[in-house]
Amino acid sequence: MIEQKILAHLVNNESYARKVLPFVKPEYFSDSSHRVIYQTISAYVERYNTIPSAEALTIDVDKIDGLSSDTFSKVVELLPNLKADKDTDIEWLLDQTEKYCQDRAVYNAIMESINIIDGKSKDKGKGSIPQILSEALAISFDTSVGHDFLSDSDSRYDFYHRKEEKVEFDLEYFNKITRGGIPRKTLNVALAGTGVGKTLFMCHTAAANLSSGYNVLYITMEMSEERIAERIDSNLLNVTTDELKTMPKDAYDKKIERVRNKCKGRLIIKEYPTSTAGSANFRHLLQELKLKRKFIPDIIYIDYLNICSSSRMKMGNSVNSYMYIKAIAEELRGLAVEYDVPIITATQTNRDGYNSSDVDLTNTSESFGLPATADLMFAIISTEELENLGQLMIKQLKNRYNDLGIHRNFMIGVDRSKMRLYDVEDSAQNGLQQDRPVMDTSRFSEDEEAGGFGLQRGKKDFSKLRMI
Repeated sequence: MIEQKILAHLVNNESYARKVLPFVKPEYFSDSSHRVIYQTISAYVERYNTIPSAEALTIDVDKIDGLSSDTFSKVVELLPNLKADKDTDIEWLLDQTEKYCQDRAVYNAIMESINIIDGKSKDKGKGSIPQILSEALAISFDTSVGHDFLSDSDSRYDFYHRKEEKVEFDLEYFNKITRGGIPRKTLNVALAGTGVGKTLFMCHTAAANLSSGYNVLYITMEMSEERIAERIDSNLLNVTTDELKTMPKDAYDKKIERVRNKCKGRLIIKEYPTSTAGSANFRHLLQELKLKRKFIPDIIYIDYLNICSSSRMKMGNSVNSYMYIKAIAEELRGLAVEYDVPIITATQTNRDGYNSSDVDLTNTSESFGLPATADLMFAIISTEELENLGQLMIKQLKNRYNDLGIHRNFMIGVDRSKMRLYDVEDSAQNGLQQDRPVMDTSRFSEDEEAGGFGLQRGKKDFSKLRMI
């Protein structure tokens, strides 16, 4: 009944048809004759950009090769009866159509899963079942066609004044440059040379997130799960890594218990072999964690981007490092958007940036496509002098959250023995700040009246130039 009603309105109500066609799939129709009619309607609309008449459908169906006589007879019999009731509430029908599509998608997903379990699928394994079911459950009609600048000004104003949900740092200047923390659906990248502190930074901030009550997923492809956990242990238990090796079991248990009572969040560490995992693997991991451990992360750390694999490309003659690393970055950012989480990762400096005390975006190794994709990118810089002071210098390289000129460079303290970062005294920032000066607006009003919008002072006279 609902299938026939959908088809009737598809050929009699253009507004309904344009809202529904992008979301309905032929496999949702259980009756083969209904499926043929829908495919014919869809093809007609795509080609002629208007809904077909019953006559046009009859002619197009007659041209279909390989159609059984029984199905053809049913289609010809059904076409004249596709009449829509003008009194039908379209909003109600849209809701019913959406529910029908959701039910059919779930049914099809279950049947496909059964075939996979029975070994009847040649290209899919049991590991793909959670994703198949998740995609079916996510079916939804999104009727939005864009933001009308003038008509939607109220919603835009509400957006400006809505407090954005962010994951805060425990480091003052990082909160300043991000305006209170990292927003969801973003990719954030630390750039540093070997041994400078990329993993230390991520382990410290992961520990801080855990202490603040966030669920944290830490994916490592460089170090083992135990080595990452050791660094976070050292940070949270406030002991050196050497002390961890000599600490009695009962003392260790007491410290862990204090951390457990303090931390409301959860931390999962997952190790993959170097260069063997990418966004597709991480997506599967997230589904497994949700199903098996009821764990949904608030933030994801990936250590680190350059040793991930791309789910779309394979390195070869036609794919260079620029394209490959950019593809990985785009896939990770897409993962952040899909799961509504911020992702923090890292990348290496190139040879020129390894010993440089003034790293910039051109020192990104392998691909400049990575900075183009990241929302926040900053360099972690260490010199012999800074090492003696127990400090690291942070330099902003790209920032979509705030003005890049505000706190362009700043210092943080580092205790490598306990894998900790901390805020330093304000005096340590002296001479580093390169904040942009505030524009002098004292003559803005008089200049605006003169038509100059503050640019009249010192203007040049172009009246004597001639066109060439």
